Amino acid sequence: MKRLRLVLGDQLNLQHSWYTEVDDNVTYLLAEMRQETDYVTHHIQKVVAFFLSMRNFAGELEKRGHRVVYLKINDPGNDQGLDKILPKYIASTGAGKLEYQYPDEYRLDKQLKAICSRLEIANEAFGTEHFYTSRHDLRDFFEGKEQLVMENFYRMMRKKHGILIQQGKPEGGQWNFDKSNRKKWTGEPAIPRGLTFDTDIRPVLREVEEAGIRTIGQLKGRPFNWPTSREESIAVLHYFCTELLPYFGDFQDAMLRDEKFLFHSRLSFALNSKMLSPKEVIDRVLRQYRQQQARIHISQVEGFVRQVLGWREFMRGIYWREMPGYRECNALENHHELPDFFWTGKTKMECLSRVITQSLEEGYAHHIQRLMVTGNFALLAQVAPEAVDQWYLGVYIDAIEWVELPNTRGMSQFADGGLVATKPYVSSANYIQKMSDYCSHCAYSPAQKVGDGACPFNALYWNFLDEKRLYFKDNQRMSLMLSLLDKKGEDELAQLKERARAIIATPDRY
Repeated sequence: MKRLRLVLGDQLNLQHSWYTEVDDNVTYLLAEMRQETDYVTHHIQKVVAFFLSMRNFAGELEKRGHRVVYLKINDPGNDQGLDKILPKYIASTGAGKLEYQYPDEYRLDKQLKAICSRLEIANEAFGTEHFYTSRHDLRDFFEGKEQLVMENFYRMMRKKHGILIQQGKPEGGQWNFDKSNRKKWTGEPAIPRGLTFDTDIRPVLREVEEAGIRTIGQLKGRPFNWPTSREESIAVLHYFCTELLPYFGDFQDAMLRDEKFLFHSRLSFALNSKMLSPKEVIDRVLRQYRQQQARIHISQVEGFVRQVLGWREFMRGIYWREMPGYRECNALENHHELPDFFWTGKTKMECLSRVITQSLEEGYAHHIQRLMVTGNFALLAQVAPEAVDQWYLGVYIDAIEWVELPNTRGMSQFADGGLVATKPYVSSANYIQKMSDYCSHCAYSPAQKVGDGACPFNALYWNFLDEKRLYFKDNQRMSLMLSLLDKKGEDELAQLKERARAIIATPDRY
């Protein structure tokens, strides 16, 4: 029986069992679609990176002898959506069965189920053979428990897979070295320059422009920093292990005006498109650690493993446990608009200007820049979480809804009411000054609380705590913050709130 196998743009796993044997009765279908480019406004580098990666993947399948139908964005036979494309190519290939891998986005899962329900041929869904967990492992693990504590899930994963475990106990004597992962970079050690790729992006860029796809961000005249093949992805992994891993954990929370990547791996796009698997990434990191234990401290390795084995799998489990209702969560009832400067970077606040400009230039910002700069401001300014979602989902090259939504709406914006994070990740200027060099180059003073020269984060922070006081009154992790709020004099608090109201009303003036 002839079979048509659909491969989505984030399912570029050449190690999948589908490809172990060549079968002339199987046709693989990949399509660049307006359905996927238009549901949110994406960064231009994101669109180009996915199209290039898909084309390289299809080329590799053909090289191995597989039958492939590949639809470029402007091909005449491209109907731009799965609803039309799948029936057409089922007919043209004479397929008696449609096969696909489970999508990682709820909307695609729902769409494919609906399409299959209308087909007159057999259909079957397969696992992507990528993650450590299934969709519902997290749900089952936390069944009957009151809180979804990531640390408990992470420890279970470490034990289950024997990662950094010796005789049933955590290697190094502790499960979590997070307190060692908060150093501010002050000039040493030197930061390697990182990899770029000699990728000719002009043909794809031209096709994207000819298609009239609306995008954000920049690409022309900039080095292309993203791997678009398995070979390049492996090169990025090797570079991280040999050059960056020895210092990754120490400085993973640090932020610098003139250093965009520091010691971060930049593996997220390769992972989320599935050109690399989390297991091979962790195995490679552990192998480097075993070979160079005199040079690489376990805190560097555990900090990275926690992100991939713990947080990444945890976020996916939260997504499938809570969808579809999760995207409607707005526990704090925030409804303000996202400031225009999120699309331009034009603000006098140095931290926001730097992080947003970097995001628009690179399609990238590391997790603390996302959480404690842009996310922190959006939450303090009480921006509607759906607007924050749309921005994060579009601007970052690694953003696919399964990982973006729980990180943004849950971890960053506390819109789920504490399902992911037990307290909101908000701060005044103090944290940003502690972890970065932004404040020393800013028009505003982090030490000043009120007045025109005061950092806007300060007024926004105290105003947020005051306005949400009733919501957090029973949250033990917020008790210290609220006690400090209570010590504010009436006049000082009134001045802070007045300035906060002005910032929220006209954020683009600041």
